Amino acid sequence: MAATGGIIKDLLIEEELRESYLRYAMSVIVSRALPDARDGLKPSQRRILVAMNDLNLGPRSAFRKCSKICGDTVGNYHPHGTESVYSTLVRMGQEWNMRYTLIDPQGNFGSIDPDPPAQMRYPEARMTAFAEMMMADLTEDTVDFVPNYEDRRQEPVVLPATFPNLLVNGSQGIAVGMATSLPPHNLGEIIDGVVHLIDHPDCSGVDLSRFVHGPDFPTGGLICNSARSLRNTYRTGRGQIVVRSRTKVENDPRHKGRQSIIISEIPYQVGKQRIIEITAECIRSGKIPGALNVVDHSDRTDPVRIAIPLRRGEDPKIVLNQLFKFTPLQTTFNVHMLALVRGRPRTLSLKELLEIFREHRADVIRRRTRFRLRRAEARLHILQGLRIALSNIEQVIKIIRASADAPAARARLMRELSEELTEKQAQAVLDMRLARLTALEHSKLTTDINETETHVREYRAILADVRQVLDIIKKDLLEMKAKYADARRTEIIGAVDDMTDEDLIADDEMAVSISHAGYIKRQPLDTYRAQRRGGKGVLGMTTKEEDWTEQLFIASMHDTLLILTDRGRLHWLKVYEVPQLSRTAKGRATVNLLNIQKGEKIASMVPVRTFDPDRYLFMATRKGTVKKTSLELFGNVRPAGIFAIKLDNDDRLIGVELTDGDSQVLLATKDGQAVLFDETDVRPMGRVAAGVKGAGLQPGDEVVSLVKLAPGSQILTICENGYGKRTEIEEYRKVRRGAKGVININTSERNGKVVACMAVRPGDGVMVMTVGGLVVRMNVDEISTMGRAAQGVRIVSFRGDEDRVVAVARIVHEHENGTNE
Repeated sequence: MAATGGIIKDLLIEEELRESYLRYAMSVIVSRALPDARDGLKPSQRRILVAMNDLNLGPRSAFRKCSKICGDTVGNYHPHGTESVYSTLVRMGQEWNMRYTLIDPQGNFGSIDPDPPAQMRYPEARMTAFAEMMMADLTEDTVDFVPNYEDRRQEPVVLPATFPNLLVNGSQGIAVGMATSLPPHNLGEIIDGVVHLIDHPDCSGVDLSRFVHGPDFPTGGLICNSARSLRNTYRTGRGQIVVRSRTKVENDPRHKGRQSIIISEIPYQVGKQRIIEITAECIRSGKIPGALNVVDHSDRTDPVRIAIPLRRGEDPKIVLNQLFKFTPLQTTFNVHMLALVRGRPRTLSLKELLEIFREHRADVIRRRTRFRLRRAEARLHILQGLRIALSNIEQVIKIIRASADAPAARARLMRELSEELTEKQAQAVLDMRLARLTALEHSKLTTDINETETHVREYRAILADVRQVLDIIKKDLLEMKAKYADARRTEIIGAVDDMTDEDLIADDEMAVSISHAGYIKRQPLDTYRAQRRGGKGVLGMTTKEEDWTEQLFIASMHDTLLILTDRGRLHWLKVYEVPQLSRTAKGRATVNLLNIQKGEKIASMVPVRTFDPDRYLFMATRKGTVKKTSLELFGNVRPAGIFAIKLDNDDRLIGVELTDGDSQVLLATKDGQAVLFDETDVRPMGRVAAGVKGAGLQPGDEVVSLVKLAPGSQILTICENGYGKRTEIEEYRKVRRGAKGVININTSERNGKVVACMAVRPGDGVMVMTVGGLVVRMNVDEISTMGRAAQGVRIVSFRGDEDRVVAVARIVHEHENGTNE
């Protein structure tokens, strides 16, 4: 219920609450949070500048205490707390917050760390040249004025704003149910955009993007958006700007071989101290393992210089990606170009913002011109009256001397002169000094009249021609650009791909091992020390008695492992997805990483970077079948895997090689035979094809290795009892596919059956793994070169009588020298 003049009314509480809330919301939107689209200022900012203008605190005046400025602002225009006014004043003077500051500070105005400013009684301030341009022509009836909060003063509704403040300095504010976030821009680019709009009013947003390239933040940094993304943001008034810190990598002079990441520019509105704290926490928690610590080297010469020393051998690119992922060194600036237009909030495009500024300036210039025209016409009217008086000076003197008082003289002058005078002209004649009667003054009066008449004609021409108004706007802007425009601080580098897990992981080489029971793991290569022939090795995996390490593979972290099972099914796995475990750990069960069917075993792993159509997967089975399929057919990753080859129930896939289509391949059998033929003998087939015959096998024999040969390589053969040898490729006679081949090694009782056969080069290294989980790493140069029928030399010394070799892997270009362990 409500009482009005003794009358009680029944009101619905829902309607009363709605109306009260709307009044409150509009008050916050219009009077506090959102900037006016014309001058880009909120009421508090505008009132501070008006108060400073009242105090004559221009860019060439003396500084005044901030407490005086805040006191006058609160007392005369802004009836709120001085602390809120002071914080607004300080922000307009902080060069890391404003692209072109409106306040010239003297004293402690805070820092980018961010440190707070001193109490308002200590620092001083005055307006900058940009603020002075905001106030230009304020006294010439260029804008409307309204009474202040106590009806004792007049304050402007908006400032004349020669300076395009809204787009140049941007604005941020949170109102009720809405928020504005306009990024700052480069003054020269905005002026070029306005000038182009004046010359081409029908231009599109794409045209304007040739001049306004993107935001230009006061703290610099890098914008990681495509030109299309920026154009769409400016077209709709909404978008996201990805901002990165500017970084470089320097060598640490105090520690040879160590590098540091240096951060010299940080994203807009991100405190330097916050970056340091979050980075330090990420280093401590292990999210950024390649960094040692973070050090702030900032000083007055370098306001932002943050050093992040790296561990020796770390890839700076990987650490940078981790910093961008986990710290505020990369942030997203949300753009919402919301401003007040005729007192109503509107989301505006770039073109609309430029048009509003252009129209505001045109209105200011027209109002200023009308004011000057009125003043010139009034002056011309007085001057013309003085000329009449000087032309009739004898009569004027006679009238004045004969008059009883000034009103009588004014009336007689208006009535008795040959040319009638108005009251204002007659009063001007009475106020004229005797010195104006000289011939020089008479000549000067004539000159003044001519000049004033010229001004009147110019003002009338401006008001009659909108093109002249626009030319004045252009002239003012181009003069401003020539005097104040500077280079961009923020570089636009274009869109960057969204970071994946790969971008955060160093592309190191790893030893990937998998056991007979399907346990997989990876380890850095330096886990194993190089050893001489006959070394007993180091323990590479702890296995159960019924399990043993079956395969060992060298791959880079970013490679994709094509994992083929013995049943011909192919699965995909990134190397970095393979768990990195300790040297003695047994690994992780592959069934927990891949969707492997029950009863399947992993037969081969092939690392690839890209799925090229001109490369092939060449496959071989236990029963001597071979198949060649284009690599691009395996690029469509499926969680359940796909079939790579069709197999008989009693056949199994034993090896896969990545080829170029013109390689030579060798099939090595368990009983010591080798079938060497050209890959071109096998035509490319589809994924589900069964393949063709590759080797003619004796009863009981089976293929154990598929080898791709290269010029200059040798064939390394290793048997299960730890014996092996190298043999020159020239000793192997090339045959047609499907043939029985030639002798590869003598599989005597001493040697046992062939376990593995591979192509090696001088300087390569190999890893040999046994059923007991031992790993021996050695250089192939230490293994003797012998003929095809030779039995070879001992390669591995077993620790137990039941141990035997089960897997061999090659390490390319291994030059380490070690000692026996």
